[in-house]
Amino acid sequence: MDVFVCAGCEAVLSAPVARVALPVHARQRWGHSLLPVLMESGTYAVELEPGGPPGSAVLAPGDLRGTVLLPERCDGCCGSDGGDGPNLACLRCGRPVATRVDDCGYWQEVWCDPGATRLVPGEAAELPSHWPELSEECAPVEPVAPEGWWDPRWGAAVGAALDRVLALSGGSPVAVPPGLLAAVLGRGVEALLPPGPPGRTVVVAGPGLPVPEDPRALALVPVHPRTGEVWPCPGGVDVVPLDAAVWLHLAEGPDELPRPAAGRVPAGVDRDDPLPLRPLTPFRADLDVFLRTLSRLPAFREPWLRRIYEEVRVRGYAGAPF
Repeated sequence: MDVFVCAGCEAVLSAPVARVALPVHARQRWGHSLLPVLMESGTYAVELEPGGPPGSAVLAPGDLRGTVLLPERCDGCCGSDGGDGPNLACLRCGRPVATRVDDCGYWQEVWCDPGATRLVPGEAAELPSHWPELSEECAPVEPVAPEGWWDPRWGAAVGAALDRVLALSGGSPVAVPPGLLAAVLGRGVEALLPPGPPGRTVVVAGPGLPVPEDPRALALVPVHPRTGEVWPCPGGVDVVPLDAAVWLHLAEGPDELPRPAAGRVPAGVDRDDPLPLRPLTPFRADLDVFLRTLSRLPAFREPWLRRIYEEVRVRGYAGAPF
């Protein structure tokens, strides 16, 4: 377990926390409602990509210690969106050390400033990826929230996965099986790739599932939530990493979104269960995650992939085809 301290006075700024992989939905902006806490209590993750900035660490607000809020740096709608810079100062020396984000449409999180904080590592411990116990370490997330809106984790996960599918397609058509996967991933594949006989097919693979027999398959596999390791699909099949909680629902849950049943309830049967959740709108991948992930892929150098990026970036949500 590690702790964060103030780089100026060495005051302890966090509870003991263990490092895990950075969630794909970190720094996501989704809708206008209040989102839950990004990180589980007792964990932290480090931003490694240059847009972060790199080296900044994120943890749950409840794991912070010894800080005071700077109200003049907390402008936002329902809270702080982090746009005014570090808004948490060290209680001992007054040095701005971190940024709390809790505005509507943002995950609740605290980002430690890498120039104002220092990580004191605990005893090094290897975190093996126990794939057979994945369902015990990560709960599946339903695609539709109780309010009828698509869950933001699905928006981020599918946005990142769509990039890999496009890159591995080489610009040729790709088949997506019918059902839930077609409703979320198929819309983007169909909109951004040309029509015609598919050269490759997306399949769900991973621990406990059959290994794809077709070497041209694109295997949707889980990313381990603790280590960030991508499940190694045997047989040399190309893999598309997917958020583990989203993958678990695809692997274990129903293949289709629930549909209303026809007919009447039989006589003598009382219904006390809620109606199945149906989305209020068609699914849309998170465009920010899509664009950010796509720009970091090695295949981004390909002209056809850059054209897709520019078309989606210019049109935005108002003209996005998915």
